[in-house]
Amino acid sequence: MSRSKTSGSNQIDMLNGPLLGKLWVFALPLALSSILQQLFNSVDVAVVGHFASSQAQAAVGCNGPVINLLINLFVGISVGTNVVIATFIGKQRFDKVRTAVHTSIMLAVICGFALLVLGMVIARPILTFMDTPADVMEYAVLYLRIYFLGTPFIMLYNFGAAVLRSVGDTRRPLICLILAGVINTVLNLVLVIVFHLGVAGVAIGTVMSNVVSSGMVMYFLMHEEGPLRFSVKECRIAKLHLLRIMRVGLPAGLQSMVFSLSNVFIQTALNGFGSDAVAGSAVALNYEYFTYFVIAAFNQTTVTFTSQNFGARRYDRCRQIFRLSMISAFLCSGLLGLLFASDKLFFASLFTSEAAVAEYAVERMTVVLVFCCIESSYEISGAALRGMGFSMIPAILTVFGTCVFRIVWIYTVCRMAPGFDTLMRAYPISWVLTGAAVLIVYFVIRRKVFKTAVRAA
Repeated sequence: MSRSKTSGSNQIDMLNGPLLGKLWVFALPLALSSILQQLFNSVDVAVVGHFASSQAQAAVGCNGPVINLLINLFVGISVGTNVVIATFIGKQRFDKVRTAVHTSIMLAVICGFALLVLGMVIARPILTFMDTPADVMEYAVLYLRIYFLGTPFIMLYNFGAAVLRSVGDTRRPLICLILAGVINTVLNLVLVIVFHLGVAGVAIGTVMSNVVSSGMVMYFLMHEEGPLRFSVKECRIAKLHLLRIMRVGLPAGLQSMVFSLSNVFIQTALNGFGSDAVAGSAVALNYEYFTYFVIAAFNQTTVTFTSQNFGARRYDRCRQIFRLSMISAFLCSGLLGLLFASDKLFFASLFTSEAAVAEYAVERMTVVLVFCCIESSYEISGAALRGMGFSMIPAILTVFGTCVFRIVWIYTVCRMAPGFDTLMRAYPISWVLTGAAVLIVYFVIRRKVFKTAVRAA
């Protein structure tokens, strides 16, 4: 790789040298970044749970699937930014890197404002569709509408961070979120405890923290050296780069969106158990997010490292990247899940002081949390496929293996054996089915693509 074009203390040489240490150096800040992003919502849940009411806590918690449904499509598209830029770097096409950067940032701005308008319009209708409990509805609508005021900044952060990560820089996006997380926590406490703003207070705190994180990422890009440098004067969308980004990112985004849609159906079924169940599920879900974000970190690591090495035709390293990332993701998420499950009542009590809420949280942690590591099977194999340019296949398999299966489960098994625990079992069973399918397809495609590439060379 031409060091004159891409050298820097924040970057990683993905094409040369031992892989394991570099994978971890890339993944750990990314995992912490994702966990900090989730902590924005977790702090919201904890603050209103301790200083407001269970209804306010349920309002924040039940919005999680809605927010993910609307945002994940566009955040998924940012995966395309990562893959396209990393592949150009692997091919040493630095002129194309610069154009792709500006296309990505413009796309982020468009996506952000589209989400803002969409969120404002459908906030109440979608919460009504989900059968949100009556005592929670007004709180939930208020939180969702304020939250979506910050979506342009959420998109700028995610696309900007994807640009930095394409060269291995996961440290500075983490710094952005650490500062933003501190601001979020302080604002939540002040606005809820001192000014008694409740749900509105935690939503405002989250919006302001997103403003800070996106502002810092854009500052880094505007002062970057080399092809990653962003300039407002050069803002434009290059059609060819946009198509490449969408070809990889759109299937990933649609997968995340449909995945979230299945969770909306689960949330709708969950709402039928009442506000205590909704709040308890929201408490347990925080810990599931923490374990998942470890997997997601190695997912992004696999995508980025595979993209560069695939672009450079280093296929042996692509195989090593898959193997090392899979082992790391499975072990780390499994150990973290076991840690939280070892004292479920204690971890539940960190978010709620109400016994009924804690009881539901413990039940969900028992049925779901300890099996979260199984998600590694399809997340890492799907990431490796995307790094090679195959984004649609893992998206389709994941949609059917998790999303469609869960909806069918809700309308068949849950009706035959209604109960909170029956509903929760949809998660681990769907992970096993999806993991098996994506792993099989990954090995078939990898063998065919690598063999064809070697013959062509």
